[in-house]
Amino acid sequence: MSDKKFTTTSGITIREVYTEARTEMELPGAFPYTRGIQKDMYRGRLWTMRQYAGFSTAEESNKRYHYLLKQGTMGLSVAFDLPTQIGYDSDHEMSEGEVGKVGVAIDSLKDIEILFDGIELQKITTSMTINATASILLAMYIALAKKQGADIKQISGTVQNDILKEYAARGTYIYPPKPSMRIITDIFEYCSKEVPKWNTISISGYHIREAGSTAVQELAFTLANGKAYLNAALEKGLDINVFAKRLSFFFNCHNNFFEEIAKFRAARRMWANITKSLGATDEKAQMLRFHTQTGGSTLTAQQPLNNVIRVTNQAMAAVLGGTQSLHTNGYDEALSLPTEAAAKIALRTQQVIAFESGVTDTVDPLAGSYFVESLTDEIETAAQRYIDKIDAMGGSVNAIENGYIQNEIADAAYQYQVEVEDASRVIVGVNKFVQEKEGINDVFTIDESIRTIQTEKLDRLKAERDNDAVKNALQELERAARNTDNLMPFILCAVEAYATLGEIADVMRNVFGEY
Repeated sequence: MSDKKFTTTSGITIREVYTEARTEMELPGAFPYTRGIQKDMYRGRLWTMRQYAGFSTAEESNKRYHYLLKQGTMGLSVAFDLPTQIGYDSDHEMSEGEVGKVGVAIDSLKDIEILFDGIELQKITTSMTINATASILLAMYIALAKKQGADIKQISGTVQNDILKEYAARGTYIYPPKPSMRIITDIFEYCSKEVPKWNTISISGYHIREAGSTAVQELAFTLANGKAYLNAALEKGLDINVFAKRLSFFFNCHNNFFEEIAKFRAARRMWANITKSLGATDEKAQMLRFHTQTGGSTLTAQQPLNNVIRVTNQAMAAVLGGTQSLHTNGYDEALSLPTEAAAKIALRTQQVIAFESGVTDTVDPLAGSYFVESLTDEIETAAQRYIDKIDAMGGSVNAIENGYIQNEIADAAYQYQVEVEDASRVIVGVNKFVQEKEGINDVFTIDESIRTIQTEKLDRLKAERDNDAVKNALQELERAARNTDNLMPFILCAVEAYATLGEIADVMRNVFGEY
């Protein structure tokens, strides 16, 4: 008899056969939304098909956006370079070697105008993966929408704006946790009045999972962070039935097919109960809406075409799990930013699932499966244990400041790597079915001259703009930061005067300090 252990990636034991599950069966579109947040799910509307893109200059990224829109993508998802993410202009000494590399370089409203040239913001939705400088990039987007003549009460999209996972897993933070939480709740408050269709935060488990967490940890730490944002907004006096409607989530989808589906089902049920316990009575404030991205860390440089299969498997799990929005990774992303060919195959993967597979024809088709229902319950129980422990510490901010969440992720990442190296966890093409390296000739490269181009643009901007207006706007922002005023109107004013991202971030650095 084999002594092999059958477990999920979170260590949940998988029985040989399942012969029972919970007897009660909920309906989709009804509390606690285990089976989906809409009664008809994809029969009524498909998920938004996004492709994450951004590199080099605004001009180059704009070309990729137009290409993706022509291929049938339904929403844009913007990647920003590292200097933009941590509040440095391209000409700053800390930006050397990083300008335009992992995303597009944005130094001012001028760059945003170029980035979305020929694209009407009121007609699309845009997701922006930006956190520490989310307030500035959102202000630039609003400023451009106003210049286009859009009704800003009608523009829609998402800023990630999830700083807690930056401290725990990703690292692109600027300010200490408490002033960072102030900026986030300022965005909640401002958008609830001025940009009511905007999703003001995308609480992200994606990067927690990329850092090495298990599926259960991803779920638990993400919902614990979500709970911290709810409490921070409540302390500010905001109405949970208003602001909670604009919270969204961002999850990873890895290779363990059924565990990922069960994770998404458990997430909806847990969030519905969390929001209800904190006073939400409006059903839309209780619904967990989420974007999914297939697992970047699961992609291999060895035999990279195998990644097409991995991405398809993960995308199918996300759809069966009831996602509202999906990004599929390019098969070459273990080697470089995706080429146009890889981005197109990734998008076509979603389109084939949507229009050819039949899985969209009925809602939550795996409901009632003894295995899936049992696994949903077990994941919920395991994740709740983590949340209870974090609550006992005083919430996510304290758990992060004490290093608890970071240590749990690091331990899980180490255990995973041990299993890969001793081949108890099989990765096809890496530790089994290995062969000579399959090369891909066409990889995407970024020209090193980008920083020079961006610096020249900055020099022109500073020579042409009204520098007195910039100085006054930055002084008003500093005054607001030292008081308790909502910062968003002051950031918007500075952006519209063509203050740079770095100049605005530096004002807040001087007031709040760096973490």
